[in-house]
Amino acid sequence: MSYEIATIPGDGIGPEVVDETLPLLHEAASRHGVEIEFTEYDWGTERYLETGQMMPDDALDQIVDADSILLGAVGHPDVPDHITLHGLLLPIRKEFNQQVCKRPSILFDGVESPLRGYESGDIDFVVYRENTEGEYSDAGGRVHQGFDHEVAVQSAVHTREGTETIVRAAFEAAREREGHMTSITKSNAQAFSMTFWDDVVEDVAEEFPNVEVESLLIDAGSMDLVRRPEEFDVLVASNLFGDILTDIGAIVSGSMGLAPSGNINVDDEYPSMFEPVHGSAPDIVGQGVANPMATVLSAAMLFENLGEDDVSDALWSAVREVLADDDAPATPDLGGSASTGDVVAAIEDRL
Repeated sequence: MSYEIATIPGDGIGPEVVDETLPLLHEAASRHGVEIEFTEYDWGTERYLETGQMMPDDALDQIVDADSILLGAVGHPDVPDHITLHGLLLPIRKEFNQQVCKRPSILFDGVESPLRGYESGDIDFVVYRENTEGEYSDAGGRVHQGFDHEVAVQSAVHTREGTETIVRAAFEAAREREGHMTSITKSNAQAFSMTFWDDVVEDVAEEFPNVEVESLLIDAGSMDLVRRPEEFDVLVASNLFGDILTDIGAIVSGSMGLAPSGNINVDDEYPSMFEPVHGSAPDIVGQGVANPMATVLSAAMLFENLGEDDVSDALWSAVREVLADDDAPATPDLGGSASTGDVVAAIEDRL
C-alpha cells in the first residue's frame, strides 16, 4: 500500500522533532512493504508573524485528499494561544469532522511515575475526548468592551450526534480492553448540558451490556487519576474535561514527552490527524533535546488508523524496548542527556 501523509511541523520543537522522525517512519513502513510520501506544509506562527495568518485561505483544500496528517506542535510565546489554536489546529479538527480525540496514558517499563509506588504497567488507560463541540464550540462573544458593563458569553454546545459518537467510541474501546468505562461529567452544576451527557451515556450503554460503567464528576475524576490511576481503563469526557484529564494522564505516566494523540474522523470521509501532546515547548527550542517518542507513538497511532498494524506494532515495540533499556539514550525529560537524534537512532536500531 502507498499513502500520502500531510506533515505540518508547526512551531517550537515541532520542526526539530518531525525532521528527525520522518526517516524513521520511512524505514519502519518500508520494512513492512508500505510506501509513504510526506508532503510538508510550513504553516504556523512564523507564517502568522509574516502574513497575519497561521495558514492560507485554501489550506484545508490542500490537504483534504491526504490519507492522514502528522502535526508537530502549535504555539508561540509571542502569539496568544487563542490565535494559534483557532488559526490552525481547531479549524482542521472541526472542518475535517475529527470528532474523536484518543489519548493513551501508559507507564512504560523503565519510566518513573511522579506518583510513589507505581511500576511498569500499573497505569494503562485511554481517554476519549469529544473533539469538535462542547466547551470549544466557539459559541458566544464579547460586547461593550472597555466599559464597566462589558459582557462576555461563552456557551458550550452539545449535540446528540456528537455526544453519541464519542461515547460509542469509548464503549467500543472498553469492550476491546478491560470492559470498564468511566464517564466524566459535571451534572451537579451543569444541569442541562451534563445531564444530557449522562442520558446519552445511559442510552448507549444498552448496546454494550458487558461494559461496566462508572460516572464521576470532573473534580473527583481529576483527583482519582492521581489517587488511583491503576483503576481506570477507558475514560470519556467532553472537550474541556477531556483536555484536563489527558494532561493529568500524561504526567502521572511519566512525561509529556511520551504522550501521543489522535484526532479521528470516524467515517473516513476526511483525513485524521495525529500529534504529540507536549506542545511547542519554547523553553527548549533549538537545543536538540526534545523527546521524539510522543511523535513516534503518534505516528504509530496514525499507521494503526490506516490499517497498517504491523508498522504500528513495530514502532510501539521499538519505543518500549528503548525505554526499558537502562543503557539506551534518554532525553532530559527522562533523566538523560541524549539528543533527539540519539533517541530516534536507538528506536530505529530496535525496529
